[in-house]
Amino acid sequence: MTMLQRAPVAVVVILAAATARAAAPEHIVASYDVFKDGLHVAVIHETFERKDKTYRIVAETHAAGLLALVQKEPLRSASSGAVTRHGLRPDRFEASRGNSARTVSAEFDWHAERLIMRFNGRTETAALAAGTQDRLSVMYQFMFAPLDKLKQLAFAMTNGQKVGRYRYSIGAGGELDTALGRLATLHLVKERAPGENGVEIWVAPQHNFLPARVLIEETDGSRLEQVITRLEVR
Repeated sequence: MTMLQRAPVAVVVILAAATARAAAPEHIVASYDVFKDGLHVAVIHETFERKDKTYRIVAETHAAGLLALVQKEPLRSASSGAVTRHGLRPDRFEASRGNSARTVSAEFDWHAERLIMRFNGRTETAALAAGTQDRLSVMYQFMFAPLDKLKQLAFAMTNGQKVGRYRYSIGAGGELDTALGRLATLHLVKERAPGENGVEIWVAPQHNFLPARVLIEETDGSRLEQVITRLEVR
């Protein structure tokens, strides 16, 4: 696929440009409402902590409405690693629901350039490309990439079960009315191949390029939307 073949070069360019971004905040608390085809189905609470050259992100997703009757335990995910001149470099990602033993995890062995994923009692290994993120760290990596100076963004990302390469186009996103007020945004749109989900992300430059809205269009036509409701930064 030509899109994937071009991605490694783009990643190197972005990493080089990312050194110009100022240091990330030390503490971020963010909350989001999640809607499935317009129906409120979940609330996400995230915390980002940076201490010197390390970071940790913790996210908890709580079901809402009728879904809360069947999903009583929250989905908890965490990402931790180093803060480098290129931004976040994950060392470990994991996700689980409640006390379930079915934890999904990914270990980033940067020295050996390999990604070790454990899920469903299996262990799989994949090549670890420079700049690879996990599905939690990637949203905070935007703080380090000069998105206002880029037209495209490419990166590798893992969810703990697989790793893929993604390319987004970047343009003006207009203004969004949010719980934080009216926000000017940049609009990231995923380049999608046939049979893939569509993803759009609106980030707020005035708030460290953090996502204000995320829209996912599934292959069956259903839509999943995530909208910011709270943000504390220091």
